[in-house]
Amino acid sequence: MNYIKGIIPPMVTPLLDEDTLDLAGLNNLINHLIEGRVDGLFILGTTGEGPSLNYSLRNELIERVCKQVDNRVPVLVGITDSSFRESVNLANKSQKLGAQAVVIAPPYYFNIDQSELNSYFNKLIDEISLPVFLYNQPSLTKINIKLELLEELVDRPEVVGFKDSSADVIYFNKVNRLKNRTNFSLLVGPEELLMETLLMGADGGIPGGANMFPDLYVNLYKAANNKDVESALRLHNEIMKISSVIYSGSDYGSSSVINGIKYALHCLGICNDYIAKPLNKISTEKATRIKKFIKEKY
Repeated sequence: MNYIKGIIPPMVTPLLDEDTLDLAGLNNLINHLIEGRVDGLFILGTTGEGPSLNYSLRNELIERVCKQVDNRVPVLVGITDSSFRESVNLANKSQKLGAQAVVIAPPYYFNIDQSELNSYFNKLIDEISLPVFLYNQPSLTKINIKLELLEELVDRPEVVGFKDSSADVIYFNKVNRLKNRTNFSLLVGPEELLMETLLMGADGGIPGGANMFPDLYVNLYKAANNKDVESALRLHNEIMKISSVIYSGSDYGSSSVINGIKYALHCLGICNDYIAKPLNKISTEKATRIKKFIKEKY
């Protein structure tokens, strides 16, 4: 697999209800992202509500995305699950359908230590054939991939990248110092830290806001890559405005971010804004604020 870098949106999953994809919206969204010059798509992650979707729907999404993308950009598939075997099944399905890599976070629910996590990751990597991105998301999985473990895992040739969503810049900088291969991608999750981490040496980002405004994030990546700090700061300020308007509200955690992105995409005429349980649909107050923001921006 070629070295993956740049902006890889964590694509939302357009839905009509708990069991039905919004097919027209999915088609619109993929076209919107590719026309926005993104460098790849990451499906079935947090922003894609992967853990909320039944397995049939996950498999259908992988198939439809891979078919429509048709190798124009790499497709990365989140396979994290509380069931080891279901993660293997998703990886095998992804390979069969044409995905380029899988993304694995620590399994959720059980409290496990680093030795158990080490065994889990190595066993999973042994059983699948696609290249692997490791994904650190301690706020949701309740376990941090410690540097000592990561140092062991990145020596495996199957591990081609790492997505850090810890929002810990000190941790990120230490991970950056572990990179000892030219074909290993270090990607950052929180877009509020995208400019800073790109200037520190990140290879790209997986920002949720790129679902809505892919050009903005692609332009920031290019500015940072060219060390054009003035342009990068200007674009960063736009991203912080998006964060304050679209991700804020009275909802708790993941609901606030995902329902904001989905409603903004609805306002842009791209896809339906249905959000799967257990997350909350958008409030009337927040919807009004986002609609006003989109109208002013466009």
